[in-house]
Amino acid sequence: MATFLYKLGRFAFRRRAFVALMWVALLTLAGVGAATAPAPGATSFSIPGVEAQKAFDLLEQRFPGASADGATGRMVFKAPEGQKMTDAANRATVDRTVKSLSGGSEVVSVADPFTTHAVSKDGTVAYASVRYDARGMELKDATRDTLKKAADDARAAGLTVDVGGDALQAGAEPGAAGEVVGLALAAVVLVVTLGSLVAAGLPLLTAIIGVGIGVSTITTVAKALDLGDTTSTLALMIGLAVGIDYALFIVSRYRSELAEGRDREEAVGRATGTAGSAVVFAGLTVVIALAGLAVVNVPMLTKMGLAAAGTVVVAVLIALTMVPALLGFAGRKVRATGEKRRPRGSEAAASAASGQAKPGPGVRWASFVIRRPAAVLLLGVLGLGAIAVPATQLELGLPDDGSQPTSTTQRRAYDLLSEGFGPGFNGPLLIVVDARDSDDPQAAAASVTDGIKHLKDVVTVTPAAFNKAGDTATITVIPDSKPSSTQTEDLVHALRDQGAEVRSDTGAQVLVTGTTAMNIDFSQKLNDALIPYLGLVVGLAFLLLIVVFRSILVPLKAALGFLLSVLAALGAVVAVFQWGWLGGLIGVEETGPIMSMTPIFMVGVVFGLAMDYEVFLVTRMREAYVHGESPSQAVVTGFRYSAKVVAAAAIIMMAVFGGFITAGEAIIKTIGFGLASAVFFDAFIVRMAIVPAVLALLGKKAWWLPKWLDRALPNVDVEGEGLRTRDDAVSAKDADPDDDRELVRV
Repeated sequence: MATFLYKLGRFAFRRRAFVALMWVALLTLAGVGAATAPAPGATSFSIPGVEAQKAFDLLEQRFPGASADGATGRMVFKAPEGQKMTDAANRATVDRTVKSLSGGSEVVSVADPFTTHAVSKDGTVAYASVRYDARGMELKDATRDTLKKAADDARAAGLTVDVGGDALQAGAEPGAAGEVVGLALAAVVLVVTLGSLVAAGLPLLTAIIGVGIGVSTITTVAKALDLGDTTSTLALMIGLAVGIDYALFIVSRYRSELAEGRDREEAVGRATGTAGSAVVFAGLTVVIALAGLAVVNVPMLTKMGLAAAGTVVVAVLIALTMVPALLGFAGRKVRATGEKRRPRGSEAAASAASGQAKPGPGVRWASFVIRRPAAVLLLGVLGLGAIAVPATQLELGLPDDGSQPTSTTQRRAYDLLSEGFGPGFNGPLLIVVDARDSDDPQAAAASVTDGIKHLKDVVTVTPAAFNKAGDTATITVIPDSKPSSTQTEDLVHALRDQGAEVRSDTGAQVLVTGTTAMNIDFSQKLNDALIPYLGLVVGLAFLLLIVVFRSILVPLKAALGFLLSVLAALGAVVAVFQWGWLGGLIGVEETGPIMSMTPIFMVGVVFGLAMDYEVFLVTRMREAYVHGESPSQAVVTGFRYSAKVVAAAAIIMMAVFGGFITAGEAIIKTIGFGLASAVFFDAFIVRMAIVPAVLALLGKKAWWLPKWLDRALPNVDVEGEGLRTRDDAVSAKDADPDDDRELVRV
């Protein structure tokens, strides 16, 4: 591996114009494809195998043309203080609004609140329901404009008007201002770490090109593959973070090689061969984690994971080729490590000869940990354990309009409906009675209706509505509690339990669906998939790390450290987004259940990123140990060369992920905070404290591997042993220039 990447790095350095043009051409092609691609529609949200999805599919078959998956809009009206919606003037305003909404080409129906009894008991709130034949993200702009204009006209007449539902659904907004701040902070960290604007600019430039190619490609195929906006946002978030970090590690190693006196081409080759090997395996762990989302068997998650994994692959390839090419263009503008600070003349020689160079903070910290490993290990584990405690109270759900910021019309409409009709009105449950195998479909539906009325937490039950064939009925149930509450979830389970009894008595099948039931089923499916997913991802990465480190205990330690990091991060997420601790600092306006996708996303992404730091830090220790240093000294050497860069990489990732905390989309905000927290815990507590403490306690046992397994495993040579052997061969042969060129020829 190291020898191949060494040759690849030197090739990219020598053919830098060709390599740079190739990547620019790919970026251009991807950009043109994105610019000319058709606009993506709404992501089809299906959850194979769950009851809510089965009911939805049944409705499509038994109620053809009903546009069951079409967008809905709820225009909510509130009368001025002291008035009622039934007053003549207010009623006339509503009539005009309903009439203006009825003429759209995509409108299926508009329900007049005065004929459908959609007026609150006190007469102050009413709503008109609008159904469309297209999904929310697929509605034409003209249709949305008509909806907004109707609301504005009603407001002008003196009513308070807000619009809920998914008719005004917009794409994810990742928070551009936050991203700019994150990139600016990343640039500052790179300048401090690499010592020059040119060196700092290389990782930023290559990361932006890689993300540009990845996101543009996703946009190009979004319509054909049914990819949503959140897919691009996840790819942007992860691709930007790993792209900067991978380039940073190669540039940093390049500067170290220059400091050892090698010429620039040789330094590029060695940096790509050693740090590049770590980049390859770190990238593989991230790809495994993201692609592993397919085991959840939710098409949307599978597509998101694969798209983000593709962006990571692009980031790895750019780090291995374009970074060496740009280093060739930079020339002497990228200096050797410590060149500015190095004493001149006889002082330099004296300092080098005496070995009295002042150790850096990484060396001092590693030496401290080695002296007190048990105390550091205990403190780190207890600290992360304490932060993880809130995770025991984790409640999962999916966002609805009630989780939107109070500045949005969807949230205000949600609050008005709760005020006028009760909190459960925002999360109606749809009961589907499949009576095709029943002797008396009418009696079966009546039995279901009567049973529902006696359940706890039920406010309203509508009469059964049959299809034309008369064999399938729908019943709407309004809960007493809000959609995301545990009481509503208990009601869904109670309805399903009752459905089992009805089937045994009448032969009719009863299914519970609707947005609220779909959310509950989705959360349960993700919970059920978490352990298998964790086992698959950790198991594959564990095998990969055995190959990299040629050890059993080091990969095991890495996996256990990851679990500590992700549990602590989940604890922080629960404390902020569920309990509201310090939520005001990051704009959390509404606490409640954590997004169902958050834990499984965090497990996948955090594992991949955690293994990044493990590979980058521990491969340098392994390299020192393989080359003859004692286990303790190898730990110090690893910190001498890698601690500063790993810390910088972690700060950069935290800055990039932190930029997404400003997003308006709740899931992006939550994942951004969770990933930023996880990177902090993993890089600065697990990898910088717990890892050296464990290695110090284990000593040589850390690098133990059964001989039979050592013989069976492929030798990937991450440490660059092949390059050292090559150097020894050159020295022994005392080759002439022609022979030397043969040795390094690509």
